[in-house]
Amino acid sequence: MVIEKSGGYHEHDSLPIPTYDEAISRPSSSQSLGPGYISQDAERQGLLARSGRHEGYRAPTVESARSSLEFDGGIESSGANSRNGSTEELRREIDQMRVIEPEGEENYSLRGSRFSKRIMSLTHTLSSIHLPNNIQQWLPSWDYLREWMPALKPNWIILGRLFALLLVLFLVYLLFLSNLFSVGRDRSGSRGLNAEALRSYMMNHINEANIRDNLRYLTSYDHMAGTRGGKLQAYYVEATFNEHLEEVGMERFDVYLNFPKNETGARRVAIVDPPELAWDALIEEELAYPDDPEKVQVPVFHGHSRSGTVQGPLIYANYGSREDFLHLSNQGISLEGAIALVRYGGSQADRALKVWAAELAGAVGCIIYSDPAEDGFLKGDVWPAGRYMPSDAVQRGSVARTGWVLGDVLTPGYASLPSESRRDSKNNNPGLNEIPSIPLAWRDAQRLLQALKGHGIKLEDSWGKGGVPDTEWWSGDSSSPIVLLKNDQDEVERMPIYNVLGKISGVEQPEKSIIVGNHRDAWCFGAADPSGGTAILLEVVRIFGELRKIGWRPLRTIEFASWWVDLRKFSSPPQIKKFPLFENAYVHCRDGEEYNLIGSTEHVEARMDDIRRDAFAYLNLDVAVVGSDFQAMASPVLNSALFHVLERVVDPVSNQSLRAIFADRERTVKGLDAGSDHAAFQMLAGCSSLDIRFGGPPYPYHSCYDNFDWMEKFGDANFQYHKTIAQIWALLILDLSDRDLLPFDFEVYADAVHGYVEEIVQYSQDKHELDFSALQHAADEMASQAKEFHEWSQSWSNMVYGSNEGFESNSLAIKRMSHNTRMADFETNLLDLDGGLPGREQFKHVIFAPQAWNGYGSATFPGIRDAVDGKDWELAQRQIEKVAGVLSYASKKLNH
Repeated sequence: MVIEKSGGYHEHDSLPIPTYDEAISRPSSSQSLGPGYISQDAERQGLLARSGRHEGYRAPTVESARSSLEFDGGIESSGANSRNGSTEELRREIDQMRVIEPEGEENYSLRGSRFSKRIMSLTHTLSSIHLPNNIQQWLPSWDYLREWMPALKPNWIILGRLFALLLVLFLVYLLFLSNLFSVGRDRSGSRGLNAEALRSYMMNHINEANIRDNLRYLTSYDHMAGTRGGKLQAYYVEATFNEHLEEVGMERFDVYLNFPKNETGARRVAIVDPPELAWDALIEEELAYPDDPEKVQVPVFHGHSRSGTVQGPLIYANYGSREDFLHLSNQGISLEGAIALVRYGGSQADRALKVWAAELAGAVGCIIYSDPAEDGFLKGDVWPAGRYMPSDAVQRGSVARTGWVLGDVLTPGYASLPSESRRDSKNNNPGLNEIPSIPLAWRDAQRLLQALKGHGIKLEDSWGKGGVPDTEWWSGDSSSPIVLLKNDQDEVERMPIYNVLGKISGVEQPEKSIIVGNHRDAWCFGAADPSGGTAILLEVVRIFGELRKIGWRPLRTIEFASWWVDLRKFSSPPQIKKFPLFENAYVHCRDGEEYNLIGSTEHVEARMDDIRRDAFAYLNLDVAVVGSDFQAMASPVLNSALFHVLERVVDPVSNQSLRAIFADRERTVKGLDAGSDHAAFQMLAGCSSLDIRFGGPPYPYHSCYDNFDWMEKFGDANFQYHKTIAQIWALLILDLSDRDLLPFDFEVYADAVHGYVEEIVQYSQDKHELDFSALQHAADEMASQAKEFHEWSQSWSNMVYGSNEGFESNSLAIKRMSHNTRMADFETNLLDLDGGLPGREQFKHVIFAPQAWNGYGSATFPGIRDAVDGKDWELAQRQIEKVAGVLSYASKKLNH
């Protein structure tokens, strides 16, 4: 049920947000949508109407009537640095990229040669037709015809015409097979455009000034999922999509969300006994913009946390892993009825599993604080003098158990459509914890840690000591001071959210797609996570949109997505345009990733069959830039495509190719985790996925200090790395959507699988002796099948580009498209559709999924690992046999 709030967050006198027209008027060679577009939607007019008041952060179910917003100015364009010209200049440049054949003697000779080749192709086609040896047994005997003919009174004119028609149809069929009069295309160019020049155009026209201006607007107000700032982001993204893409629209899901109440004392951490130690935590961060009170901040809380008020003795449990709680138990310290205090990071990276481990140990509440040893002053200078988190900074985040349930925790395995009546209970839900939790800054945790002095055991250097200063580290026990934890929040079981979608049409296989996505919701201002990625997405959309306007189309679908925003509070929601998902190329911009990847997961679950059948790849961008260290994780089938792109993109500082730097630093493409929107595509739908970023040292993760000023000072001052990753992303999109043969490499995948097998053997051998022979044989079989599969690719290349000078027969084109489809089907065939991971059946991929107690971390063969961790050796052996069978089946389907 929807809980209506009786109160709301305080409004402020003015707004930092620019006017809508100004917001969408970024430097571009295309015209903005203008007032006409705004006037088409009464809701947008209401949202963008002028007012003297600003609501700031508001929970999404408060309003009964709309409040208007006033923008405070637009984005100052970096026009001096812009490399964008007019549409006419773009057309002139594109004209130079077109493939032109000279009208000379050599050209006539070449055309004659090609015509001769087609005549030879027809000859070969005719000679390849063989009638069966036993055809006579299917023909009527002469005696039978003599008996039958007198009874027939034929119309010889009609029979003659019928025979002529059949003859014509047969000849047309032969001409189609031979490609004598080709309806195909010259492989030497992309619809008349030189492919290499097209790539150069994309690299040269990515504009860092545009990206910077996009980010400045996107971070000018908080935009947590389900808030008014999130709505504004949706409209901003939608406006850009409308300017450059086709059939832009939104899709709706109704999902479970929670929001902090803005009432005094609604969230509280306090020492309540003994009286002489009485104290209340500040909880909230200081203002990131103290001189600009218009920039209202999101309150400190955990998404998907349990509501409630609890109290008990305080016990410190290091990083909050199961091993940490076991360590305390072995020391005779019980967590029963206690409040657990743990720190972020360490051996248990997933905050949700910290809370769950505390719950299983008997705690009634859990506090997680940011320790300066992980991301504060012990690492270097803190904000505003440096990049690290100051003492008051807090890491917000979701505590939903992502490794157990992806997406809306009330609808695991099916989409949260408005028409869907089924909903699981939030109680005893495998995706939710049963005890309340809250994040804290180390400034507040310091007082709690100091209060533990003399209680429990004094900690040694080998376990538990963090970096909080002026603290004598003790564990605490049942005699510790009593701490109260209050987490009063609003919970909405059916909160409408919307994904913004757009597309560019493919010309050869429009039903097949390359999907490109970024989420736009943030826990506060979100410059690094995720708005840098959103700013890049909008620039990449602009580039592809300019090409679309002058007639360019990819061979197959491109989808760009922006996941989720709540529009529920408005009395006149925008008209939702319905369109076929895979009719053409889409751009997705997603909201709701921060709440358990809801936007992308619900999108996948709503169109699971289509994605499994028609989606070729998913390319994700989340935290795009926080440093200069290029990092990637991907299905191994995409590694070669990524390296090909990295060869031609250079580091903006060293001027070396990123491929060379990647090799020099001995970097590898990591396996996929469940930490961002690629998870549902790869692990539920079997769509080969990739995630890229420029990483670096810790930054103010999920804090309001992750803002535009931080990015300009410490993240990427000149936005050169934003530009560089945009180039990588654009080239990957182009290669996957427009190369004749998908640049998938199954031999690389086979090598990776051999490595995964060695790792799982090593993982289990010290625990129990298992028989991995079936899995090792399946890995060998995959390598053999991959080699055979790529031999056809080489044959196709030799035939088309070698002997046929860039021309491809229609029959060969059909085989090539089938070849591409089998490439895309391989990952889908790695799904265990009859079961899924034991106990976590929503996850279907047998190679990539999180371990049960690894949260969103990367793991391979998760079903085997879970069984080994649980010491269920019979299940482990069954999982080995099952995975081997699935892998063998997928390998054979490559060639058969």
